[in-house]
Amino acid sequence: MPAYVATHSTIYGDTGGRTDSWLSGTVTDSGDEIWTLGETLTDGGAFVVIPPGTYAGTVTVNGKEFPVFLNGSNDYTVLYDNATDHAQGLLDYADFAAIDAALNTADFTACFLTGTAVATPTGDVAVETLSIGDTVLNADGAEVAVKWIGRQTVKTLFKPAERVAPVRFAAGSLGEGMPVSDLTVTADHGMLVDGVICHAGALVNGTTITRVPMEEMGESYTVYHVETEAHEIILANGAPAETFIDNVSRRVFDNYAEFEALYGDVPEMDELPYPRAMSARQVPAHIARLLGESKVA
Repeated sequence: MPAYVATHSTIYGDTGGRTDSWLSGTVTDSGDEIWTLGETLTDGGAFVVIPPGTYAGTVTVNGKEFPVFLNGSNDYTVLYDNATDHAQGLLDYADFAAIDAALNTADFTACFLTGTAVATPTGDVAVETLSIGDTVLNADGAEVAVKWIGRQTVKTLFKPAERVAPVRFAAGSLGEGMPVSDLTVTADHGMLVDGVICHAGALVNGTTITRVPMEEMGESYTVYHVETEAHEIILANGAPAETFIDNVSRRVFDNYAEFEALYGDVPEMDELPYPRAMSARQVPAHIARLLGESKVA
């Protein structure tokens, strides 16, 4: 991975704009000018990283990559050259807020992974090929227009929060032949099961509904949310799944600027009138029995 090395400038670390300077000094690494994953940031003792961290990868701001170090508490430090990057306006607090959002996945919500087949009037299409204005079918067979497709790149190096971790439903795991093929969604994605919107993570049973190991996902993966004018239930690989509901921020998505340019501030959505089970203990007993008892509390 590319690394950021400065040998004649003051280097600063910043965490989401919360602290002006976490460290300063002349940065070199092990001599090859490339950090490797897990390498501790040192330069022979000229400065101290507060808190200590190991190299975890990079984030890109305004077209330039910056190294990120994570400590044992999963706090991160982003390095930049104060003499050039900050002075030229490349980095400011707004940029660090964007970095914070990119690394903190706590606000993720209902998302499909690449390849999910969404029902439309002309047949199933992959979610990543949908565009604004396309028409999808809701669970009642009505045609609804796509308002926006949100995209978010999840970096596995940054230890994604559990709610954005992928959950895989094996074909038929939701009963009545649903889904028709294996379906992978984020753990907070709501699936409609017997009149209850159940978050995918709450339904994990360790056999037919499982968490996907991060090592299967590579260095990153992309998730997609489908937003319609109202909160809807649509069909994903033949299974009823919710569209985006704005009880969390759209700002976590890579293309949020597109939404803002198109729509600006919008009224809050009304959530569909279904009960919601966000954890395994909230899943009604008859659904748990139907799908297999969850092994996740």
